[in-house]
Amino acid sequence: MGSSSLIVLLLAGLAFSAGGIAVARLFVKGTRNPQKGQPYECGVPTEGSPWNQFNVGYYLYALIFLIFDVELIFLYPWAVVVKRVGMAALAEIIVFLFVLYMGFLYAHKKGALKWM
Repeated sequence: MGSSSLIVLLLAGLAFSAGGIAVARLFVKGTRNPQKGQPYECGVPTEGSPWNQFNVGYYLYALIFLIFDVELIFLYPWAVVVKRVGMAALAEIIVFLFVLYMGFLYAHKKGALKWM
């Protein structure tokens, strides 16, 4: 399992990707239509430029949601084995939650949770 297997995996991935694109180009009849290149949302034609800038607050909320979502992914396996592991599992989860809480306090201090 050295670097040769990584190279083989990379080449196989490239071959499958290129093969899929080649098969699609061979068997699918593509037509050029200017209407296909336009942005489409809910059947309503767009007005103005589609390049709008959004407030960074939306991204900060999304990142904080992602952090807490990943936390729940880590809490589930812990909850399954907590009885078998005992006090060591409790100490580890307390440290984990403390680090997460410190990150939450940092985000709150920096103003990431203020809406607009």
